[in-house]
Amino acid sequence: MSMMGGRLPPGREIVGPTVASFSKYESAQKAVSALIAGEVPARDIAIVGQGLRSIERVTGRLGYATAARSGAINGLLLGLFFSAIFVLGSPAVSIPVFVGVLFVGIAIGMLLSLVTYSFVRRRRDFASVMQVVADYYEVTVADTSVHRARQILGPNAVAESPAAPAPVVAAPLARPTTTTPTPAPADPAVHEPPRYGERVVPTDDAPTEAPSGDASSPAETPDESDRPA
Repeated sequence: MSMMGGRLPPGREIVGPTVASFSKYESAQKAVSALIAGEVPARDIAIVGQGLRSIERVTGRLGYATAARSGAINGLLLGLFFSAIFVLGSPAVSIPVFVGVLFVGIAIGMLLSLVTYSFVRRRRDFASVMQVVADYYEVTVADTSVHRARQILGPNAVAESPAAPAPVVAAPLARPTTTTPTPAPADPAVHEPPRYGERVVPTDDAPTEAPSGDASSPAETPDESDRPA
């Protein structure tokens, strides 16, 4: 843990400005090595991972056979360790004793692995490896070393940083438009001719004829006094 990370000393939680950015951690390591070679104080340098996410890679399915096999490997190492102790403690130990201690270690490793799997098999039945990765890595230095660090790395060191994805903004929902139906024009009245024997009722639409000035007045009857005797 001392090489890969650890708790920062008091007052070291805040990092300085960014002088370079890389998409791979190995490139950030090379930049730090170049800064240290350029006499930038190592305590002023930091690698900051942006966009951290964890990835759990499934390596296989767990079972009693897998647990016994992994336990036998661990037990083999344990048996070699105890056998080495016996050999160093008493060089006159015979080979059968050495092999016996080795098999005891394998048996203990298998037993411990099977017992451990019997407790955890209900929660998970697969083996995996957890890994924490970042989208890109920034190399930062303290304010007192910024000018020197930029001279060593060059002005184009930050240009390698990947562009941050633009936030996706949802388009506003269009409001439903309500259309008012336009009333259809009324059909003109159809005047049908009256049937035979049907009474015709005069309507307001019927044109009225004005009395003509040429109408003849009723004939005047001659006065009896004007008649000849």
